[in-house]
Order: sequence, then C-alpha cells, then structure tokens
Amino acid sequence: MFERRSNAGYRPALEGIERKTLVHGQQTLMTEFRLRKGAVLPLHSHPHEQTGYLVSGRMRLRIGAEQHEVGPGDSWCIPGSVEHSAVILEDSVAIEVFSPVREDYLA
Repeated sequence: MFERRSNAGYRPALEGIERKTLVHGQQTLMTEFRLRKGAVLPLHSHPHEQTGYLVSGRMRLRIGAEQHEVGPGDSWCIPGSVEHSAVILEDSVAIEVFSPVREDYLA
C-alpha cells in the first residue's frame, strides 16, 4: 500500500483533534493526528499497542502513572490496555502506529 501526502481524508476524533489513517498492513496501522492547542484527549485505554512520534508542536502526555511534556522529535510507546491521556499545549502533528490494526480507523 502506498499513500501520497494529501489534505483530504481527515476525520474529527474529538474537539480540536482530527485523524487520518495513512496506511495499514495486516498487523499495523499508521495514523496522522492534527491536534489544536487546548484540546484534551481524555484518559482512556484500548487493547492496541500504540507507538507515536511528535512531528511538531508540544503536548503533555500521560501514560499509566507517568507524565511527560513532549516536543518535536520525541517519541513514545503505550502498551495495550494501559490508560493514557494528553493535553495539547501548542498546535501539533503526531504520527502513531497501532498494532493490531484498529478496525475503527479503517475507511
């Protein structure tokens, strides 16, 4: 599967947060998130392992009991079923890979 950069295909996830599934295979799915300053991703969990990379911006990310302020070039891994949340401190772009594939993120 190959995907060219495009501004089409973004879907609202929560207020101030939109996502676009970029590509996926049988075991992984890659998503781009556009996050607006002030948006909040509430505490939640899912069975998928989630590995992320912050392209631009700044946010406060909580994974389990740990909390970190992340900036461009920082990355993280959230094990499946671990609670996590985020507060967006600046307009941001993040790339995240989920395994197994999140069926709810497929078109």
